[in-house]
Amino acid sequence: MVLLQTGSVVDEHAPSPRVKLTIERLLQRTGDRWSGRFVETDTPVIQLSFRYGDVLIDADDARQRFFLASAGSLQPVERNRDVEVSARRVIESFGAVELDCVDHLDRGFDGRASYLLRETGDAHDYCSFAAYALPQLRALGWEVDVDEGYPYAVLDSDAPWYASIDDERPDWFSLELGVMVEGRQLSLLPALVGLLQRCPDDTTLQALLRRPLEFFALPTGDGRYVPVSAKRLRRVLTVLRELYDGPSGELRCPSTRAASLTRLDGVVKQWHGGSRIRSRARDLRCVPPVAEVPPQLNATLRDYQRHGVAWLQHLRVLEVGGVLADDMGLGKTLQAVAHLLMEKCAGRRGTPSLVVAPTSLVLGWQREIQRFAPALRTVLYHGSKRRSRVASFDRADVVITSYPLVARDQELFAARRFHVLVLDEAQTIKNRRSQAYRAVAAIGAAQTVALTGTPIENRLEELYALMSLLVPGLLGHSDGFRSGFVKPIEQGDDTRLEVLRQRVAPYLLRRLKSDVAPELPPKTCIVRAVELRGAQRELYESIRVAAHTEVRELIRSKGLAASTVPVLSALMKLRQVCCDPRLINVEAAQRTMRSAKLETLLDMLRHGVAAGRRTLVFSQFTSMLALIAHELQREQMRYVVLTGSTRDRQRQVDAFQAGDAEVFLISLKAGGTGLTLTEADTVIHYDPWYNPAVQAQATDRAHRIGQHKPVFVYDLIAAGSVEERMLQLQRRKRQLADAILGTGFARALDLAEVEDLFAPLANNAQLADGAPLADGC
Repeated sequence: MVLLQTGSVVDEHAPSPRVKLTIERLLQRTGDRWSGRFVETDTPVIQLSFRYGDVLIDADDARQRFFLASAGSLQPVERNRDVEVSARRVIESFGAVELDCVDHLDRGFDGRASYLLRETGDAHDYCSFAAYALPQLRALGWEVDVDEGYPYAVLDSDAPWYASIDDERPDWFSLELGVMVEGRQLSLLPALVGLLQRCPDDTTLQALLRRPLEFFALPTGDGRYVPVSAKRLRRVLTVLRELYDGPSGELRCPSTRAASLTRLDGVVKQWHGGSRIRSRARDLRCVPPVAEVPPQLNATLRDYQRHGVAWLQHLRVLEVGGVLADDMGLGKTLQAVAHLLMEKCAGRRGTPSLVVAPTSLVLGWQREIQRFAPALRTVLYHGSKRRSRVASFDRADVVITSYPLVARDQELFAARRFHVLVLDEAQTIKNRRSQAYRAVAAIGAAQTVALTGTPIENRLEELYALMSLLVPGLLGHSDGFRSGFVKPIEQGDDTRLEVLRQRVAPYLLRRLKSDVAPELPPKTCIVRAVELRGAQRELYESIRVAAHTEVRELIRSKGLAASTVPVLSALMKLRQVCCDPRLINVEAAQRTMRSAKLETLLDMLRHGVAAGRRTLVFSQFTSMLALIAHELQREQMRYVVLTGSTRDRQRQVDAFQAGDAEVFLISLKAGGTGLTLTEADTVIHYDPWYNPAVQAQATDRAHRIGQHKPVFVYDLIAAGSVEERMLQLQRRKRQLADAILGTGFARALDLAEVEDLFAPLANNAQLADGAPLADGC
């Protein structure tokens, strides 16, 4: 500033802006403009002023000119309104609101406030301004002052974060989070837990984080606040939501969730304690090196199989279980056998291991172990004389039994402890209320391994059932899992879906054939639509109308959840009409002998046999397979049959594999698992099933390691019927499980889907005959 001679106006340069954060008692109007009254309220405000030399002029001072004492005289000074207006714009760009623009507030008689920090706000808003705006104002050369009694004082936003872990218990650990200030630890955990309690779900949490704030204020408990950026807070709260397990100020979490700690590495600068649990967190996220299998294994493992064995060994070191969920046909059994053999060769087997499988696969497990690892001594706990073999358990390396026998002899197995518990086709125990599930849960083992290509067949609760056996505590209480994962995910919450995927990822290994076995010949999936005509069409419509009316009344009176069984029963009757009218116990159906779909199937088989093709025909209905077998006898085609009543499964399989039959008729339930039929090059699903995973399992009896011919898969459907709608429903349902592990059926039917399934028979097929399925089988 340059002062001119006495009597002239001072030629001033740009004034220096000054802000002060303080609390002022403002007058707040209640009621309307005319009848309302004013009450006093303490409000955070900004006092804006400008320094001209040694004189401080309030921003709201009305004077355009003032006098400055200099050398014993008064010099007139002209205010620079352009600079002052520019300063006001800077303040307002940070969200401050000019007090004169707020109708319901007015400054008191001695008030100097120029701006409100926010017209409406809370501690987060006020601290956000202090943390975000004040450093930038200082950088612009402004004077910044914070009143000594101002209640929203903030610490340095760069204060380093610390984490303190107590992991003295092997199954739990506790966590404290905070910042280091002047050598002191200030815990932020109570404030963070408070935010989680305010936001019981991700929707409210995301809404909070979408507020127009640069920083959130977390109280330290000593009257100050720590400003935390929205990006960092989102990261911390996402991790804490995975670990939070109660309303206390302490985080107690199962060790199985330790992997979530690795996501705090970019936030926490100082770790105190918890070396064991932090090491476990890193181990859960790491990729184990490829395993060197012992020479006693009579098989050459592919690279992905060696990785699978290394993964099982890695989990054993961490003393947890896991789901080997490889695509069907990639050799899950072989990888499990190699894992058991490595345990014996390393001398870690103090007690025998136990393999539990469906009854139909028990003998197959014994053959596979004898074939690939004859060094493993096995005991087959099976048959009427099984009790006599209990004395041999301690001398065996592996005991093999079935789910029904584990349930029947529950006390026997619960009283013993096993080394590794292998659950083959583990989707068998997807229902936590089943007797088989409870029996398996009572078995003690150092490690539990589940083998299944379909951890999710119908509902997310099936994944919960498996994980509660393999990694207890990982997914929390069943009620919390349903409210925290099932409901939001079914409503389309992608955030919760990703959280669930990440939580189970360390304990679930899945590889697809397309990724690890590119040498497999192609699989082509085709929809073959058959039009219903004449009496079969009329029968379908008459049954549909009656069933739809009955179902609507039932749902109206009892609700959809209580009507599931009758709905499925009605749909099954419609599906049976599509297959063959003779399947239903209706007099009109017995007179309607012609089945359009059966005629189409026979035509496909005639051409296939003539072309030298080998075909698997799957149906849910064993009575339908009997009708097909009758027609094949008349056609003099060679065939074999496998249903639940087949006594010698392996004999039927061997006959087909040896070329003694061109057609293999298989019930979906009995033959969807545990079979290797690589001599087949054609798969026909005579009646599509609700669950795409079940059909995929059946298909992969042929399309698996060892197959050397292209495989053609046909979905044989009645055009425009419930079958076609089911096929479209499969596609919609597949998306959820794909996101978690690769395939599956997402949830139960909703009301709109039920109405669609009972819709009238369409005149034209919505899927063209022979249309390939890009995402199909």
